[in-house]
Amino acid sequence: MTDPGSPGADEAAFIAAARSGDAARFALVTERHRRELHVHCYRMLANYEDAQDMTPETFLRAWHKRESFKGHAALRTWLYRIATNVCLDFLEKRDYRTPVASEVPYLQPYPDRMLPEDPQESVVARETIELAFIVAVQRLPPRQRAVLILRDVLGWTAPQAAGALELTLASVTSALQRARVTMRAQLPDRRLDWRSPATHELSDAERRVVQSYIDAHERNDLDGLVSLLRDDLRFAMLPDPGTVLTGATDAVDGWVSGGLFQRGHDDWRGTTTTVNRMPAAALYLRAPGDPAYRLFAVAVLHVADGKIAELTGFDATGKPWLGLPPAL
Repeated sequence: MTDPGSPGADEAAFIAAARSGDAARFALVTERHRRELHVHCYRMLANYEDAQDMTPETFLRAWHKRESFKGHAALRTWLYRIATNVCLDFLEKRDYRTPVASEVPYLQPYPDRMLPEDPQESVVARETIELAFIVAVQRLPPRQRAVLILRDVLGWTAPQAAGALELTLASVTSALQRARVTMRAQLPDRRLDWRSPATHELSDAERRVVQSYIDAHERNDLDGLVSLLRDDLRFAMLPDPGTVLTGATDAVDGWVSGGLFQRGHDDWRGTTTTVNRMPAAALYLRAPGDPAYRLFAVAVLHVADGKIAELTGFDATGKPWLGLPPAL
């Protein structure tokens, strides 16, 4: 929960920096909150690069508004309030409407290595950073989205959320009720108690499945791939929102008809990684005559009952991604 408690040393240091106009001191005091604010912006925007842009914008706006901070609430709370409104302002200008199609075309994964090292539980609870949650949140209008995250993820009170968003208590209550209905519809089979403790670690089964998925690619073992996928698999390849397939056999047939596992696209290497607290495979492909394997895609897996129930692929060709090496 974001601590709304009384001002302490953190707040006193901030007030001193604000009064002195010392930008370097201001940056030192606020820097410790950067990673969790970045996660907050990512939840609001579903795009890692946009969150990277909005986080420094949050600190810039905080600097300009520094005289308004009186220490009546925790510094963290004040910074979250600014970050939320920075994201809302961005969403007003972003060209994307609230997604109604099956995918969110601007969705990007979040590398686990960038998560806060010693976070409060609610900041990066696995259920609130997994892709399914991030996608579901994008179905909400921006202010409903903000209310849900502040109230149900960060654990703010209704008056805190109302003050941050300049809404009435009645508006916050109504927005939260509507948001919860949408989230239950979008995540019918998922645990929806986001504020209670949840494990961050991958299970042994998840680790085995992602390694088997990589091994099947490296062997060009199509039957092995099919056996790893649930019959009701849901597959999407982004940023193309039209590439959505369901069913294990249909997915593998689609990959083959698209040219994968064919001559020239059959020399694979893979490494395991984690994004959004989920198992993922970084897939590298070597073209004929090329001495190196080049980063091709990142496949994020949702594993249920020992098989892959959802697979979200992200095109990673020709660009550095998530700190992964561009070539092997």
